[in-house]
Amino acid sequence: MNNSLDLAPEAFADLLNKSSELVLNKFSDLEGQKAFHNHPQKEIERWFDEPLPREGMDDHELLDLVKEKVLDTATNNLGPYMYAYVMAGGSQMSIIADKLTSTINQNVGKWHLAPAMSEIEKRVIQWAGEMMNYDQNAKGVLVSGGSAANLTGLTVARNVFFEKNEIRKKGLFGLKPFTAYASSEVHSCLDKSMDELGIGTDHLRKIPVNEDFTINLDALEEAIKADLENGFTPFCIIGSAGTVNTGAIDDLEALADLAKKYQLWFHIDGAYGALASSLDSIKDHYKGIELADSLAVDFHKWMYQSFEAGCLLVKDWETLKRTYFKKASYLDASLEDSDRLNFNEHYFQLSRSGKALKIWMSIKSYGIERIKQMIQKDIDLTRYLAKLVVASEDFELKSKSELGVVCFRYVKDLHSEDEINSFNKRLIPALEEDGRVFITGTTLNEQFVIRACLINHRMHEGTVDHLVKVIREVAAGLIENKSVKEDAETNSA
Repeated sequence: MNNSLDLAPEAFADLLNKSSELVLNKFSDLEGQKAFHNHPQKEIERWFDEPLPREGMDDHELLDLVKEKVLDTATNNLGPYMYAYVMAGGSQMSIIADKLTSTINQNVGKWHLAPAMSEIEKRVIQWAGEMMNYDQNAKGVLVSGGSAANLTGLTVARNVFFEKNEIRKKGLFGLKPFTAYASSEVHSCLDKSMDELGIGTDHLRKIPVNEDFTINLDALEEAIKADLENGFTPFCIIGSAGTVNTGAIDDLEALADLAKKYQLWFHIDGAYGALASSLDSIKDHYKGIELADSLAVDFHKWMYQSFEAGCLLVKDWETLKRTYFKKASYLDASLEDSDRLNFNEHYFQLSRSGKALKIWMSIKSYGIERIKQMIQKDIDLTRYLAKLVVASEDFELKSKSELGVVCFRYVKDLHSEDEINSFNKRLIPALEEDGRVFITGTTLNEQFVIRACLINHRMHEGTVDHLVKVIREVAAGLIENKSVKEDAETNSA
């Protein structure tokens, strides 16, 4: 009997080859695959409803099972018909890198546990700072995603801003309530961050937005002044470098000025849109990004990486160390080379996967100019979709964006606001049931709208045409069913 979990080399090679075949199969006809498979929740639950396995099964049969129940039924983020949330399709280099990263299975917590991975992470962070015109020598840490990056940024802001109060030792007890400021369009993870940090969501001031959904600067300053007069302690302004609802980019330069004026921390949520600041076509919208004290970004969005690959950028390592360092005897690095950077001293986690290799390999393989071309293509396709909406008689455009979001709604033969809202709310689940495209909705100015997000290097004008065609067909089906139902009710009366 084998005294380890390892297979014989030949058997392992066979499984690796079969797993590669499964990967290649997913790429064989991306445009012919459905975006969503409408299996009822209870059906999927039954697939995996079994007792704890006591004995193992045949590995090839296991891969067949995974293909049937997982790969073949997966919501198709890879393909060009994913328009929901902010879901990039990943890249093939990420797939290869993730396999290699899992193979060496290193913990990028201490330098000597993962020497190359540690240095690669430092380099990827520096490249990101350069790419986004944030800081040529940026420091930072890779995290799971934008939510973790924003939580990390606010943690740094809180711990550094209140360092004189010894907040890491004494906590919030005895301190006057302190406040942060963001637009009403801010991502929900900032509410969660305020909750997790013990500050409380009531102390995240949601500032009204302008017609273009950017933060109203006058209202922001009035809110800061009011809090100062009422005994609160303002500590942080949060700017959005691309909101998830509409892709709105706040006036970052003006926010930086306000932060400086009132001596506040300036954090930017750039999880969605910050990487687009690298484009010459829209970089003027990001003036002031370099003035942020901290910047959250997601590489699994517009760097087209596989999940997970978030990042927080700051100006220096000491900022992170002041926030997170905790001496522990078994982690003592005093006997090690002082030039080694131990990420466990600069972030909450000790156990950390090697997220940087796929980003590093992707930049090395494609080159940053090629990646920028893909970002620009997504934005161009967004504008193409907006033009189709404006030129149509059955759709109404509800928001414009410099980034990859279009909000619109179906209005043909619908006469009142209630009727339009009700119909579009029915349209989204009907599209999910149809499955040819995957798209979701949101609410803008109390109106329910269809929200299309275009972040996928595999999209082109033909796949955008397909989206419009499918929405029209599904909408027509809903209208026809409504007419049939009304006729039946009239006849029965």
